Formats: sequence, C-alpha cells, structure tokens
Amino acid sequence: MGSSIPVVICDDSRLARRQMARALTPWSVDITETTNGLEALEAIRAGKGELLFLDLNMPLMDGYEVLSRIRSNDLPTLTIVVSGDIQPEARERVMQQGALDFIRKPIDLQQLSQTLKSFGLLEALNQSEPPPPPSPEETQPSPAEQTDTQTALALRDSYQELSNVAMGEAANLLAKLLDTFIELPIPRIQLVEPCELEATLAQAFQADSLTTVCQGFIAPGISGEALLTMSTRNADNLAQLLNHDGKLTEQVERELVMDIANVLIGAFLNGLGTQLDLRFSQGSPLMLRKENLAQTECCHGSRQTTLSIDIGYRIEGQEINCDLLLLFTEDSLAKLNELVRHL
Repeated sequence: MGSSIPVVICDDSRLARRQMARALTPWSVDITETTNGLEALEAIRAGKGELLFLDLNMPLMDGYEVLSRIRSNDLPTLTIVVSGDIQPEARERVMQQGALDFIRKPIDLQQLSQTLKSFGLLEALNQSEPPPPPSPEETQPSPAEQTDTQTALALRDSYQELSNVAMGEAANLLAKLLDTFIELPIPRIQLVEPCELEATLAQAFQADSLTTVCQGFIAPGISGEALLTMSTRNADNLAQLLNHDGKLTEQVERELVMDIANVLIGAFLNGLGTQLDLRFSQGSPLMLRKENLAQTECCHGSRQTTLSIDIGYRIEGQEINCDLLLLFTEDSLAKLNELVRHL
C-alpha cells in the first residue's frame, strides 16, 4: 500500500478549495491549502506539492506568475490549472507555461478523473486505500461555532467564487466577439447601505465621458439591476474591434456600448443562474449618462441595503475598460443566501 501523494490546492476562494478537496476524496492525497501564489510556491519548496491545482485570478501573485516561477526555478511539481477563465487563449497561455491541463470551474468530477488518468496520476493516487469522505459534521461548523462574522465572510467568499465563474463565461463571449483577450480582475463583493449607494456608483464609474447601460433583472425571489459602463473616449478603438467601418457618430457609439452590454450582462447572469439553478429574466436596457446614474431604479428612493458585485473587465492591449456593476435588492438576500448555502 503506497503513501499519500502531497497535493497543493491554490485558490483564494475557500469555497473553491473545499470543492476541490471534496473532489479528491476518492484518492489518497495529503492536501495543503493555500490562498495565493506565494503560499503555493512556499508549500511546493517544502515538499508538500508534487501535484498542484492552481487558480488563475488571485491576489499577491496570480496563477500565470506561479507557473512562470515554477518553470524558472525548476520546482518539482505537476500543475493542473482550475479556473473560471475559460477563454481559449487563457488555456493556451497556461499550457505554454508548463501546465499539464486546464479544468474549468465549477469542478467536474468526470473531467478531473480523465485528466488524472490521462497523465498517469490516477493510478498513482489509487495505490493507497482512499480515506472515507468527510461527514457533514466534519466539513461544516455547527451553528454554535459559527459567529455572524464567520457566516458573513463565508457568504461573501461564496458570492466571489460564483462571480468568478460567471465573469469567466462572460469574458469568453466578449473575447470571441472582439477577437482579443480579456483581462479579468478579482470581483469586489460588498453590502452597500442606502446612504453609500450613490457614492459607490460614483466610485465605480470615475472616468469622464462615460456611457452606461442599465438593465433590470428578476428571478424567483430575486431582483436587481445591472449597470455596464464604458468610456466613449476610446470609441474609435472599440469600433475597430467590432469591425465598424462607417462614420462614428454618437448614436453609433451608444450602439457599440449596447452590443458589449448585451454580451456581458446576459452572459454573467446566465453563468450565475446556472450555478444557482436559477433562470434570470432581463428587462429592457436603458442608456444613461454619468450624471444620470443617481436616477436608476436601484438608487432612486432606495432605503434598503444592497448586495453589489463589481467587475472591471479590461481589453488587453487597448485602453478600454468595461465596468460591470450588479446590484441586488435587500429583499433578494434571504433567497440568495439560501441558495449559496447549498453549495
């Protein structure tokens, strides 16, 4: 009977790390969890990571830099990237930097097994008798052990991971539309009080010459608004990416922004809904200017706490940023939290 294989799971999301750890329960592994690339490299140097499952979007050091360090320092590990960034170029880039394979989030057990088997890792892991899967009591703290702060942090972490996956799907469609690579951020998740909402909108959309598309959305027990904002100072570059050859009028600029909004808002809500087993319906989009942001339904007369998801997409090689802000009403939080807890 062989010994357990040391495995490092590197992801800034606690939910993602737990999902990956549970997926590995059929095999005998000794798991070390890390929250960023620096911690992962340290664990590998300490002999804790013959096999590395690596996320791409992380603070301090992202997955691309980790792969570069592994190669330049000739570190003894085999890397499988697990990411919500499903752009074909993202996969191509990590493979060029030495990754064995790319697995999309949320983790698929069949794909994981096929990947391990194709590289001869499945047999190695099966040399030992696998440990029994953890019981719910072992994996989740009891209500008495969970403080309100811990619960809030766990929910925020879950929303961030859900947003990571949905963000990646939206970026993939935008990359195909523009035939370019989309740089992804770490989503910003926060609860916004009514008095802070206008300030949050102003902070999210700081640039001049902004054009914003506002679109309401609903699902059973959930409602909110999505705002997609772009700077029209870069309209010429955007028109070129979208293969527009005619005169660039103000109306054309608005239509170009609307095209981007339709892709990002629709794809993000679809990706989020798929994970939560929800189907979002979207209202008619409305064009706004920066000075009209305070007139949106979510801001005008709001007396409720709002869950906000803020994502700043960046088109590589272009001075074009797409800021997507989703605002959920306070009435939606109970339903959303219920769905997230099932994850």
